Amino acid sequence: MSLKQQASTGAEVDERMAALVTNANAIRAISSAVEGTLGPKGLDTMLVDQFGEVVITNDGVTILTMMEANHPAARMLINIAKAQQEEIGDGTTTATVMAGALVGTGVDQVARGVPVARVIEGLRAGIKRGLQAVEEHSRPVAGMDDQLLRKVALVAGREHEDIADLVVRAAALIGGEKLNDRTFKLSDTVTAEEGADNQVFMGVIINKEKMNRHMPGELEQPAVLIIDDALEPEEIEEEALATEAGFARYLELQAGHKEGIQKIIDLGVGLVLADRGVDDTAEEMLTDAGIVVVQRVASRELRKAAEHTGARMIKRTGLKKDAGSLRQCLGKAARAYNDEKLEQVWVLGGTGKPMATVLVGAATAEVVGERERIARDAASAVQAAVKGGVVPGGGAVELAAVRDVERIRAGMKGMAAYGVDCVIEALKRPMAQIVANAGFNPLEKLGDVLAAQVEEGKPSLAVDCDTGEVCDMYELGVVDPTLVKTHALKAAGEIAEAILRIDTIIKKREEKKENLKEL
Repeated sequence: MSLKQQASTGAEVDERMAALVTNANAIRAISSAVEGTLGPKGLDTMLVDQFGEVVITNDGVTILTMMEANHPAARMLINIAKAQQEEIGDGTTTATVMAGALVGTGVDQVARGVPVARVIEGLRAGIKRGLQAVEEHSRPVAGMDDQLLRKVALVAGREHEDIADLVVRAAALIGGEKLNDRTFKLSDTVTAEEGADNQVFMGVIINKEKMNRHMPGELEQPAVLIIDDALEPEEIEEEALATEAGFARYLELQAGHKEGIQKIIDLGVGLVLADRGVDDTAEEMLTDAGIVVVQRVASRELRKAAEHTGARMIKRTGLKKDAGSLRQCLGKAARAYNDEKLEQVWVLGGTGKPMATVLVGAATAEVVGERERIARDAASAVQAAVKGGVVPGGGAVELAAVRDVERIRAGMKGMAAYGVDCVIEALKRPMAQIVANAGFNPLEKLGDVLAAQVEEGKPSLAVDCDTGEVCDMYELGVVDPTLVKTHALKAAGEIAEAILRIDTIIKKREEKKENLKEL
C-alpha cells in the first residue's frame, strides 16, 4: 500500500472515530449532569431558565427533560430516559449512568482496534446475562402488607418517611389487582399543595372551585353528572341570526337548553362537572336548585371522577335523552365538598372504581414541585415492586450480576469478549457512583464488596453510605424494584448499541425550504 493510500485510509478511520467520539462525549456530558444525584448522599441540581426561574431537584428525569441539550446523541439519551420514566416511573438516573459507562467503554474498545460489530455482539450477550442474573436475585412481595413495600417507598422517596407512609397506604387502599393493571399508574394519584395536610383518601380532587358562592359548600350522597362538553346552547352564527329562520332556530336552542337544565334538576343531581363553560342561564337555574357546578375541569380529572363515581360522561346533546336513559349516566359519591383554602372540590367515596388520592403537603410554593416529584417516584417504585418483586439496592444486585457476566466472557471466542467488558464496567458503575457521592473511594469499596459477596455468598452486600462498612442491604432496608433495574439495564444497552452503530453524521437538508421552492 502506498503512502497516499495509507493516508486516505487513516483519514477515513479518523473521520468515523470522530463521529463516534463526538457522540460519546455528548452521552458522557448528559451522564455527568445527573450522576451526582445518585444514592442517599446525592446532591441537588439547580436549573435556571432565561428569565431567572429556578428549579432545584434531585430527580434525574426532571434534570434531563429541563436541561438544554442540542446534540442529537444527547437527545437520544434523554428520550430513552423519558421512555424509562413513562414505563416504570423510576430509575432514569441509573439508566443514564449505565448508558454513559457502556458508551464510554465501548468507544475505548473501538479505539483499541476492536470492530464495532464485535463490541455490539459482546454487549448484547452481556446485557442478556446481566438481566437474567438480576431476575434470579429478585424476591417477590408477599402481599400489600409486606414491609418491603415501605422500604421501597422510603428509598425511592429519598428517606421522606411521611411520603413513604402515604404512598404505601394508598397502595393498600387500591389493592394489588389494580396495581397490576397496565393502564393504571399509582403516581397519577399523587398531588401536592402548598399549605395542605398530608393525607390519603378514597376519592378524587378537582382543581377548580364551585362556580357560584351561593351553591352549597358540601353535599351528602350526591348524584354526579359529568358533561364532557360545554353546558350552554349551541351557537348560531350572527349572519344566520339576522334571518327569520335563524332567529327561530336560536329560540328553539334556548328552549331546548332550559329543558335540559330542568331535567338535571328533576333527576336530583347534586354535582355537575363540565369540561368547558357553563352559561348564565344554567348557572342561575342550578344555583337556585342547590346544585354544585364546577366548570372547565381538566380532562384527566373528569375521567378520574367518572371512573370513581361510576358516571358515564355525556355531551350536551345527551341532555335530550329521556329521564330514564339520562339516569343511567349518573354516578354516585358519598360526599362532595368545596375546599375554599385549597380552591378545590373533593369528591369522596365514589361507587365506581376504587380511586385513592395521595395529597402531599408542602410548607412553601418553592418546594411543592419537588415534594410531588418525590412522591410520584415513591408511588411508581411501590407499584413496580408489586408487579415484579424487589432486589437489594445500593448497587448490590448489579455487582452480583458482574460475576455471572464474567463467566460468559470466559467462554466467548474472539473479540466479542471486549463487548462483554463494557457490560461489566456498566454494572459496576451504579455502586461506584453511589459510593463516590457518599465521599468514599469507589475502587476500594468495590473491591471490598466483591470479595465479601464471594466469601459470604450474599448478593445483597453493598456499602453503608453512612459508615462506609460493607453490610446487607436487606437488613439495612435498602431495596429497589426489580423492574426498575431490568428496564434501566435494557435502556442503557439500547442507547449504547444505537450510539456505537453510528459512524457518520450527515446534516439533513431543510425539507420545508425545498418544498417552498418547488411550489
